[in-house]
Amino acid sequence: MDSSHALVVGGGGTGVGTARDLAMRGVDVTLVDRGGLGSGTTGRSHGLLHSGARYAENDPSGASECIRENRILRDIAGHCIGCDCGYFVQLTDDDPAYFDEKLSACRDLNVPAEVRTPDEVGDEVPDLTDDAERIMVVPDGVIYPSRLVAATAASAREHGATIRPNAPVRDLLVENDAVVGARVETDDGEETIRADHVVNAAGAWAGEIADMAAVDVSMRPAKGVMVAVDYPDLPVVLNRCRPPADGDIVVPHEGEVVLGTTSVAVDDPDEFDEERWEVERCIEECARMLPPVADAAVERTYWGVRPLYGPDEDEREGERGISRGFFVLDHADRDGLDGLTTVVGGKLTTHRLMAEAVADHVCGRFGVDVPCRTPDEPLYGAGDPGAVQDAIREFHALSPADEDAQRSSSH
Repeated sequence: MDSSHALVVGGGGTGVGTARDLAMRGVDVTLVDRGGLGSGTTGRSHGLLHSGARYAENDPSGASECIRENRILRDIAGHCIGCDCGYFVQLTDDDPAYFDEKLSACRDLNVPAEVRTPDEVGDEVPDLTDDAERIMVVPDGVIYPSRLVAATAASAREHGATIRPNAPVRDLLVENDAVVGARVETDDGEETIRADHVVNAAGAWAGEIADMAAVDVSMRPAKGVMVAVDYPDLPVVLNRCRPPADGDIVVPHEGEVVLGTTSVAVDDPDEFDEERWEVERCIEECARMLPPVADAAVERTYWGVRPLYGPDEDEREGERGISRGFFVLDHADRDGLDGLTTVVGGKLTTHRLMAEAVADHVCGRFGVDVPCRTPDEPLYGAGDPGAVQDAIREFHALSPADEDAQRSSSH
């Protein structure tokens, strides 16, 4: 085993994925998170496993990444995935040219897509609105973040990684123009963890971690609300087939659906107003596709914060919904500071790919010439739901995104 030690800061999808990838290549890894694993953006998402269809007409590269990772996750993490179908629904007041453009782009990118009429899907989704004109069927799905994060972390540990939730970083250690570790808070006070390389995978909080080393990572966090309502047995993900806007996704769970979302810029990912209008807007807009959710009981409401990268947002001039890529920032080349790499942007569907890119970079720094194996080896707990539930409890990984699904699976 290589003697180099990597410290990963952040226990969301990308952080645990990076820890797993590095550990599988023989690198000594420690992962720390300030709370339970997945307690940031990952566990407060809507949990949509993208097929790429949402981005096909505007970002073909991002869409291709999504369909490729969609297939990989179904292979290696099927026990963390639900649903295998999504509808893009064109309503009477939606632009039919947009539907046609998306369909053509999906087919060009080999994203499976077929067109059905409302009558043809009536048995599958009997409550679909009468305003539906056309439906595009694509292989969207549902990621259960609690299971995914816990199973990935447990897999990383099986390969030798140390996983430490509830160990917030209080400072990065900088010596001779290099980051050499971090001071973390523990139940007994503080502890110093020295490392040959630190990976900043703190998502929307990446800028705060970078500040500890006096380098700038400009984040542009945006909050979005998710509303879980009582509506059992929806078999498909519903997407409104229009340019991305508030309340255009309905994600099914066993006894509920999650309605999402809004996008509002915030200054602080920890301090923002949870506004009632966002909840009402989501319910109202999602009910355009599935009318019964307008009167369904609200089971829980939660907000997530997207880890948007400032320079990328500046180039997009605030346009919403265009697929965001991810960025691996090498602070040695960028800032003259060795020993620190930051990963920002991306989406939950592409977390494994992001982790692979980070691990490639870190292994290059370490001189480790071992290929990535994460697309081929199943995650921990495949075929053993009880083991995954135990890992969720151990890593404090229960998330609001899927707490209903976790309750039902634990009985």
